[in-house]
Amino acid sequence: MATKSSQNTTGYVVFISLLFDLLAFTMILPLFPSLLDYYKQNDSGGLYQWLEQQIGVFQKIIGVPDKFNGVLFGGILGSLFSFLQFASSPILGGISDVYGRKPVMIICLVGILSSYIMWSKATTFSLFVWSRIIGGLSKGNVSLSMAIVTDVYVPEKRGRGMAMIGIAFSVGFVFGPMIGAAYAKWSHGQEGVWFVQPALLAVVLTIINIIFVTFTFKESLPKKNRASSVAGKLSEAFTYINVIDLFKFKLLVGVVPSEDIKKLRTLGIVYFTYLFLYSGLEFTLTFLTHNKFGYTSMQQGWMFFGIGITMAMLQGGWVRRIPPARTAKTATLVKKFNLNLMVYV
Repeated sequence: MATKSSQNTTGYVVFISLLFDLLAFTMILPLFPSLLDYYKQNDSGGLYQWLEQQIGVFQKIIGVPDKFNGVLFGGILGSLFSFLQFASSPILGGISDVYGRKPVMIICLVGILSSYIMWSKATTFSLFVWSRIIGGLSKGNVSLSMAIVTDVYVPEKRGRGMAMIGIAFSVGFVFGPMIGAAYAKWSHGQEGVWFVQPALLAVVLTIINIIFVTFTFKESLPKKNRASSVAGKLSEAFTYINVIDLFKFKLLVGVVPSEDIKKLRTLGIVYFTYLFLYSGLEFTLTFLTHNKFGYTSMQQGWMFFGIGITMAMLQGGWVRRIPPARTAKTATLVKKFNLNLMVYV
């Protein structure tokens, strides 16, 4: 196990790397509705128009007006990105168990960089979709960051490392959408396509991140602790991707008592349901406020700024101070509060 000094150093490196990544990642969130409006107007004869024709029957069945096509496409893109991240993260994690965290982390960041470069050139909807596909496949750096925290922190201190990851998410959601919206607003007064400037800023942030990780991150998984078989780790990764095996906690059968397996299966279903309901929040909010209230990209950015400030206050000032023995009880109370709030709204 790493010393306290190396734990802190690695924790800060992970925090800064994630912060660069999340600033770049969240810049697009307030721009999504406007981006899809742009492709609707400028992708004549392209993928956007073809998709509109394909969903005509579906629209008639559920009675959705044409003006909400952008919402449907945004939901599809968001779901596609998340699905590809879900599929690729266990595979990338398994490879990192054999070859180490650092090379796989750099490969992920290079893939993310490629997606932003493609976005900056995406004057057609098809090219924009490809940029999201590459970005989703490369987004294993988040799960790798959690694996790095697990590598270097003892169980008693692991909550602190995970809290730093949560704070990075919070800060990213505070400033990323604001920066993206501000750059988009400024770009509208310049020559060329308005979303190029935010995309190029995401490119710059990712290049800085790659350089930072290359020169400051010291491998957290020693060779003596690495797995010996790529095939074995990939087989394990596919078990994680297989939803049926995942819900059955197949990898733990025979390793932990059957009573604990039953508890884990129940907890897994509850956690999945909770995340399933909340995972589309970023996309849902942007399209709701855009279509219902006419929010501009800048107003979307301010909305995410408020959300991010709230997240940062909770993660940094409260969540990290919760004793391990009270974690489950606190999580249950928070979920009940959220559900009651949703019913009230």
